[in-house]
Amino acid sequence: MNRREFAAKTLVAAMGSLLASRWVANGGPVTGGLAVNARGMFESNDPDLIRLAEEVYNQCVLGKIKPPEGTLKHCWMQAGTGDAFYGQWIWDAMFVVDLLAILPGQEGLIRGIFQNYWDFQTRWNARRPEYAHGMIACMIEPRNTTGWNEMPAYSQIPILGWGLERVYKRNGDKELLRKSLGPLESFHEWYWRERDVTNMGLVAVGSYSEVIQHGRYETFDNEVNLDGLKLTPHPVRKGAGEGNWYGDICLPGITSYLVSSECSLVRLAKVLGDTAMARRRQLRIAKAVAAMRRHMWDEESGTFLAVKRDTLEKVRVATIGSWMPLMSNIPTRAMTRRMARAFMTEHWQTPLPIPTVDRKDPRFDPHSYWRGDVWPAPNYQVACGFARHGYPRIAADIADKTIANALKNGISEHYDSVTGKPLGVPFLGMTCTILTLMLDGLSSRHKLKLRHG
Repeated sequence: MNRREFAAKTLVAAMGSLLASRWVANGGPVTGGLAVNARGMFESNDPDLIRLAEEVYNQCVLGKIKPPEGTLKHCWMQAGTGDAFYGQWIWDAMFVVDLLAILPGQEGLIRGIFQNYWDFQTRWNARRPEYAHGMIACMIEPRNTTGWNEMPAYSQIPILGWGLERVYKRNGDKELLRKSLGPLESFHEWYWRERDVTNMGLVAVGSYSEVIQHGRYETFDNEVNLDGLKLTPHPVRKGAGEGNWYGDICLPGITSYLVSSECSLVRLAKVLGDTAMARRRQLRIAKAVAAMRRHMWDEESGTFLAVKRDTLEKVRVATIGSWMPLMSNIPTRAMTRRMARAFMTEHWQTPLPIPTVDRKDPRFDPHSYWRGDVWPAPNYQVACGFARHGYPRIAADIADKTIANALKNGISEHYDSVTGKPLGVPFLGMTCTILTLMLDGLSSRHKLKLRHG
């Protein structure tokens, strides 16, 4: 018996109270009758952390699994609670399937969740002109059975490759990779073609609806560096029937996410022996990293800043997206040292880090949506970045404060960066990253690990 088989068998034995009211043929739970006994699944000296882990799994992971419905032909992963965020979003679901993949026997369920994205892409390609082929919408709403090809007409943070790699590392499912890497590469190519319209290697936002706020929805919805966003015609292509679809501000956050997902795609392509795909993706990565270092790095603020698409003039405000290059290995060693110093200043050290905008910016508001509040998922990714670059103490400070606040104030969509009070939707799926902070070993005071893992 190999290590993975042993871990799966012991985990199944430890999860004696894992109950399902109904199961589908592909091996996945589809209703709310599923529960985890975290005492059998996790180890910790702190019973409060065991309770938190159980709540995360039961509310933010297992509680988000839905049966096939409408346009979603496979079991799917809801982002929110009740009727809030009723659909399968892109970046929300990736944090959830990462934890779902820890549970044995969920390969079929997870394949179906990813297949929902690839099915959408196929339907979209059949309705849209060639330049738009490959897009996957921000969210797939199962009840939107007639207007799905018109709304949403925009995508979201490109994190699907990262999610695939996390799942593969947990369950080793090569069949998932074989079904996914082709459509994933098409999605990446759509992103570069339709969001890097000046071919610089820097990604902007946009929307085929011509609605500016829809463009903002492709990233952190209300980031202050997009306050001046405009949608313009394509600067080069002049096709018939085209509109003002292309944002004029390029962002370090969304570019970093695409680079991160490309890095995952390179590694996964090598797993399947597709060296040609790996080489293609590596060229994209190298171009973007060089462009970000040259045009987005700002020594004064110690972060990466958004730039105007057509002039490359910096938008002089740092946001949560300014820190995302850390997770993608984009900064040089000198840049990383400067980022660590900048992060420890009063610009970013709110009582609950990390504020979604520099707290010295006049638009900072500690409880405003992406304009000073705190989100656990970006915290997790920035903490990962600092740890990877040799700053485990900074990572642990982010992680421990995030976890402590959840223990005190509960699991919620986002939080006030000064008071720590919960904001938005309770038990948002991607807030499961409160648990991932511990499982990835990023925290210092709050220790929890998988039993037998």
